[in-house]
Amino acid sequence: MATQQKTKTAEQVKQAFRASGTTVTQWALDNNFPPNAVYQVLNGFSKGHYGQAHEIAVALGLKLAAAAA
Repeated sequence: MATQQKTKTAEQVKQAFRASGTTVTQWALDNNFPPNAVYQVLNGFSKGHYGQAHEIAVALGLKLAAAAA
């Protein structure tokens, strides 16, 4: 039986960063994303529907990765 992954809210991601002592900028650089783009996704300016914003949202756990066919 497959377990269903749960997505996080932007606030949960921000709390996890604070709890771990990781900055958004450091996470972005470690994951090869522009820090500004990560801030835009976390703060709702980019919805993460497609492109790099979608990749960021998936990496942060805000969205589920598309299942491969």
